Amino acid sequence: MMGYTDRHYRKLLRLISPNAVLYTEMVVASALTVGNATSLLTHGDDAPCVLQLGGNDPRELAQAAKLGEAAGYQAINLNVGCPSDRVQSGTFGACLMAQPALVADCIAAMQDAVTVPVTVKTRIGIAERHANHEHPEDFEFFRHFVETVHAAGCRTFIIHARKAILSGLSPRENREIPPLRYDFVYRIREAFTDATFILNGGLKTVDAVTDALSRVDGVMLGRIACSNPLMLADLEVEIFQNRMADRLSILADYRDYIDQQMHEGENFRHMVRHLLGLFNGCTGARAFRRHLSEHMTRDDAGSSLIDDALQISGVHRQAIPTGT
Repeated sequence: MMGYTDRHYRKLLRLISPNAVLYTEMVVASALTVGNATSLLTHGDDAPCVLQLGGNDPRELAQAAKLGEAAGYQAINLNVGCPSDRVQSGTFGACLMAQPALVADCIAAMQDAVTVPVTVKTRIGIAERHANHEHPEDFEFFRHFVETVHAAGCRTFIIHARKAILSGLSPRENREIPPLRYDFVYRIREAFTDATFILNGGLKTVDAVTDALSRVDGVMLGRIACSNPLMLADLEVEIFQNRMADRLSILADYRDYIDQQMHEGENFRHMVRHLLGLFNGCTGARAFRRHLSEHMTRDDAGSSLIDDALQISGVHRQAIPTGT
C-alpha cells in the first residue's frame, strides 16, 4: 500500500470505521534512523494504528521500532511480503523469506527495543522467476519460515496467501497471478495454536471476510479498501453491529479536516485523492471522481472543489446510508 495509506487516508478510514486496525505505508527503517523521522512518523487520530517497517538490519530496525513506539503507534510490523524491484534492491521485503534466521534476528531485536507488539507480514513462499507454468507451493518451506520466526518470539503473522514471484511480474500482477492458497494459512494456524494468524489476499466482499473469520483470527484488506472504502462500514455492521453515519456526513467531516490541514500548509491533492472511491456504487459516482481528478491539481484547488463535484455529479441528492 505504498503511496496510498498515508495519514490522510487513515483519517478518512477512521471516520468510516472506528474498529479497524489501520496500517501505515511501509517505511524503510533507514529513512527513520538517518532521515526526518518526525515528518515520516507524524500521524493524527488514527489509533489503533500499526507502523509498518521495511529493512534487514536488526539494529537499524530496532532503532526505527523505538522511534515508532515513541510516536504513538500501537504495534510495529516488519514487511516480509512486498515483491517490488525497489524493495528487492534493498534486500528486504519478500526476498527475506529466503533468510528466515535473519528475519528472526530482526524480530528479536525489535521486540527487545519496544514494549508494543512486533508482528510480521509475509507470503506463503517465494519463487525467483515467473514462467508460463505454475510454481508449485511448498508448505514445508512456509512452515519452516513461520517456525523460525515464531521461535524468536513473534506471535502475530499477517499472511498474504500467495507466493511472491521475485522477477517477471509487476507488484500488481503479484497480487493477482500467483494462486491463492488459503488452506496454507488454515493449516499453519492449526500447527501454531499460540499465535495469531491474519489472512490477506483476494478478500473483496463482506461474505468472503466473514467466511474467512470463521477459520482465522483476523483479515487484512488492501486494495479493496482503497477502491471501495465504504466496505469497512458494511463490516462495522456485520461484525460489530455498529451502524455509521451516512457518506455525506463522513465527507463533511473529512472536508473540515482538509480545510484544517490546508491551513497548516498541506497539499490539497494529497488529501482529496482519497475521496475518489467514497461514492462507488452510487449513481453519479463516475462524474464525482472525474471532476475531482480533472481539477485537483489546479493551483487554486481547495475544498470548494468537493462541493462542485457533489453538485455536478448529483450524488448529494441521494439518501446514501453507510453499512447497508
